[in-house]
Amino acid sequence: MEKTLWGLILGASSGFGEAAALELARLGYNIFGVHFDRRSALPHVEEVVGRIRQAGREAVFFNANAADEEKRKEVIGRIQQEFQKQPGTVQVLLHSLAFGTLQPFIGNENAVTQSQMEMTADVMGHSLVYWTQDLVKNDLMESGGRIFAMTSSGGTRVLPHYGPVSAAKAILESHIRQLALELARLGITANAIRAGVTDTPALRKIPGSAKLMEFAIARNPHKRLTTPQDVAAAIGVLAQSNTYWITGNVIGVDGGEDVVG
Repeated sequence: MEKTLWGLILGASSGFGEAAALELARLGYNIFGVHFDRRSALPHVEEVVGRIRQAGREAVFFNANAADEEKRKEVIGRIQQEFQKQPGTVQVLLHSLAFGTLQPFIGNENAVTQSQMEMTADVMGHSLVYWTQDLVKNDLMESGGRIFAMTSSGGTRVLPHYGPVSAAKAILESHIRQLALELARLGITANAIRAGVTDTPALRKIPGSAKLMEFAIARNPHKRLTTPQDVAAAIGVLAQSNTYWITGNVIGVDGGEDVVG
């Protein structure tokens, strides 16, 4: 029996995760979505689920902290149950978790703490490894699988207050390279997606985000910001079976923004 294709989106309720979930659904994937939202945001989550189902695909969403080990195991268990009912495989894993500390390293009272640094690195960096381990160990992702992680140019640059997140992005990119090496024998690829400056809820939390967006528009050859749909379209292309030789990269999806000095 042919297996049903699923996408597992970490951070599925907004921004890049939402756009990727909708694009993959349009391309024929069912969607497992993990998000961490307060009650006030749940109506929008239901809208996303509804749009996936309108595309004729199944949607199973979990309101849970994707960086929590017990919650991760609960989601993995539910995926296993789903595949027992109907054989399936997680063809695409997208790590799009944007929850971290925006504090300076040096300050009298507002300097970042050890626990804040470790939380940011764990959520935005290390959790990618743990989700991948569980998918592979439980045979939920097979040859042909595609792993994507959202990074940013902040992984190689500095901004005020962005230090903890910048470090987490650098960790994430390093993990992608290591996963590409170790997963090659299984026929699974791993790539980081470096989006251009995009107006998302996560960006708006960064102090000075309005100036960042203004500068990006002026710098970008297309004179506009990157959109979540731009990135989702690229992920849809890269998820295809004939991209098996593209792995271990940081792939820019920014309209040429990063190459302009």
